[in-house]
Amino acid sequence: MRSSLNGRRLGRVAVVLALPIALSLSSFPVLAEPSPPVGEVVPDRQPSTEQNGVALLRVIVPDEAGVDRLNSLGVDLAEYKKPVEGGFEMHAVLSPEEAQNLRDLGFNIVGKISDQMDVADNLAQRRGAVAAEAQAASEVDTLTPLRAEWFTSLDNQNFLSVEVKSSATDAETVLTVAWDSGKKTAPGSGGTATMSRFTDAGQYMYHRFNTPVPIDKVPTKATITSSRGGTVTVPVTKWLGERRKAPSKHYVADFVDRYMDPTEVTSRISGLAQEFPKISQIVNLPYKTNGYRRAAQAQFGTVAASTFYVTSKAYGHQGGNDISVALVKPDAASAAPSVSVSGKDVVVNLGTDASGAINSTAVQVVTALNGDAAASALLTAATYRGNAGAGLVAAAAAVKLTDNLKAPEAVSRDPFQVKALRIGKQRDGSKVGVFLYCQEHAREWVTPLTCVETAERLLRNYAGDGQTRKLVDDLDIFIMPTVNPDGGHYSVYDYNMQRKSMINHCPANAADPANRNSWGVDLNRNFSVGSVFDGYSGASTSCTSGSFAGPAELSEPEARNEVWITEHYPNIKFAMNTHSYGGYFMWAPGSYKLAGRETLPRPDFGTENFFWKASSHILNSVQSWRGNGIWPGRTGPVPDVLYSAGGNSADEHWYNRGIIGWSFEVGADVYNPETKQFQGVGFQPPFTEGHEEAMEFASGQIGILEVAREYAEDRKNPDSKVRVTGLTDTATTFTFEVDEPANVYYTLDGSRPTLNSPKLLAAGMREGSQQITLDKTTKVHWFAVDIAGNVESNYKPSGKGNNYRKEKVEVRKLR
Repeated sequence: MRSSLNGRRLGRVAVVLALPIALSLSSFPVLAEPSPPVGEVVPDRQPSTEQNGVALLRVIVPDEAGVDRLNSLGVDLAEYKKPVEGGFEMHAVLSPEEAQNLRDLGFNIVGKISDQMDVADNLAQRRGAVAAEAQAASEVDTLTPLRAEWFTSLDNQNFLSVEVKSSATDAETVLTVAWDSGKKTAPGSGGTATMSRFTDAGQYMYHRFNTPVPIDKVPTKATITSSRGGTVTVPVTKWLGERRKAPSKHYVADFVDRYMDPTEVTSRISGLAQEFPKISQIVNLPYKTNGYRRAAQAQFGTVAASTFYVTSKAYGHQGGNDISVALVKPDAASAAPSVSVSGKDVVVNLGTDASGAINSTAVQVVTALNGDAAASALLTAATYRGNAGAGLVAAAAAVKLTDNLKAPEAVSRDPFQVKALRIGKQRDGSKVGVFLYCQEHAREWVTPLTCVETAERLLRNYAGDGQTRKLVDDLDIFIMPTVNPDGGHYSVYDYNMQRKSMINHCPANAADPANRNSWGVDLNRNFSVGSVFDGYSGASTSCTSGSFAGPAELSEPEARNEVWITEHYPNIKFAMNTHSYGGYFMWAPGSYKLAGRETLPRPDFGTENFFWKASSHILNSVQSWRGNGIWPGRTGPVPDVLYSAGGNSADEHWYNRGIIGWSFEVGADVYNPETKQFQGVGFQPPFTEGHEEAMEFASGQIGILEVAREYAEDRKNPDSKVRVTGLTDTATTFTFEVDEPANVYYTLDGSRPTLNSPKLLAAGMREGSQQITLDKTTKVHWFAVDIAGNVESNYKPSGKGNNYRKEKVEVRKLR
């Protein structure tokens, strides 16, 4: 179709227009080979490898006359016109030949919106979805239960959480859960609820409740029914088990009474090290941050074309804030522009025309300032966000440059010395190390309090609480309460929603003062594993993006400090990265590529089971403070429960150094019994709530230390067995069961199993162990190794012994 200037569609017209040949968009088509059957007309717009056939392309015209000309040529215009630098952007549907004809006529075609490849992709996706839908409609689906649990949150309210995977992955499959209301209930009693389909990166994951469902009584079982006919009944178990025992009556806690800035937090841990020198010390990290400091700036102008800004060469506190700039209109006509400098006062004498009116443009003032030796020693100038700066400037009285920073003088403007508090009776690297670190993201004010509270509890309970003494005596604990001090100061005093660090990596077209709250690096995207630079999702290369990964991997001193501490102290085997908010407990992998949702390698089956077992203890510790629990659906590998976080620190420590790392998101949603809804708590909740979050997640960090100590003390060998899970006339299916989280290595050819033998895998995400199918009677040889390295039966895989496990798994005809 063609369009009129007001965008209304006119009728279809012939492709060959009644125009002079020089203006014709379409010449006579070349017939396709072989020639088409008689009576069939070959369309002018044939597929082409040049631009993949007919495409929706961007055309830039300089003015309204250009728009009129396109329309008069009968170009198939979309109903779209946008003012851009240099004219208007129009969108046109063009074949390769038509596009070339327009270029020959002088039109600027700058790129595609979409072409036939996009159409093919969309149609292929549609065909696949239609086929899957048809397939699903014709078959009864299989339901794989992943989890079915109940738990108690605040105010003793019980909740149900269920996760189930259907073999029918289409969006029309609906799963419904029905549950009883206790052990002695009549048929049909209890409740029902519909599940939501959980997808990520366009891929179906499983079905779940959007939020846990409140229940009056604790169910014993749940039946999940699919609209495709599938059904399964599962027992409902208690999430997190029984509550922890209360600490001893002499145990002390609650050492924070307000939000603190990074200077105060660092002072607190330094004071603790001085107070408890026998069991703690300060570790000064080698890479100082850029500091709570910025260059001073001023901006002139009210419209983009006439606007420019200046930036001091020196930081504001080092003299940049003392610079002033004035724009002066001379009294004379035909005056040439000039720049004069007296001390730190810069004066731009604007140019005038023959009538005495100002004729200096923004770009001319920028050029004059940058070209003057005295002025350019003090500052640089730039037009506004890449604008050509062709607009005239106005005179302006002297304006002082400012770094716009509001923190009190007690907050140093110098590069910040990041510190970690090392706690342990024996701090020589001989004990298992645990690294607890907080506030990678500046606006998460609760997290440094969590780390401070943990440190206080460990040191102040050492003398009077036996369990605390065991942790301090048997572990080497590193606590870094503020990874991001510069951003933390900026969040407290300047812009509370600052997520990133404070450094400015932006070029001049994004470095104007109005952008100052968008500068900085997302430190939890600056690491070297699964980063945006490797093609992983969840981070950005735009310097003003909230998830800006920095100019390169590990470009930032804050990130390098974390790497240094884990490399310098190789005894560190466990780590916890504490963030807020939402109430999550997560582990690797933390990122994936969007294409195919390709995650980083998942931990092996034994390690994954260790994560799950440890989570029960750790989250029970969180819940012990006030009864608020992390939901089952918010527990697991990062991509399973949240989103991709390319270049995060937990992946860095796990994949590069084998450190078992978790990530907390403190601040679990709080249930409101009046509205009967969960409510998010935010980054900076009222301190009454922030205090409770710090207390409960400090308890969680203590739980992590208890897990690490158990690991350090583990000398018990695992015990495993074969469990047959399926029998037919022609095959037997089996798996292995282990009495603790462990990896199982096995052979089916009668050979001696080693660490190079096949390893038992997971059946799928959250689906338990792999099922192995045999079509003939087979001797199975295997052994198990737990996370601490203990080998079943003291078998030596690299030796010559045969004390591995053995069992014959039979395949026989069923009677």
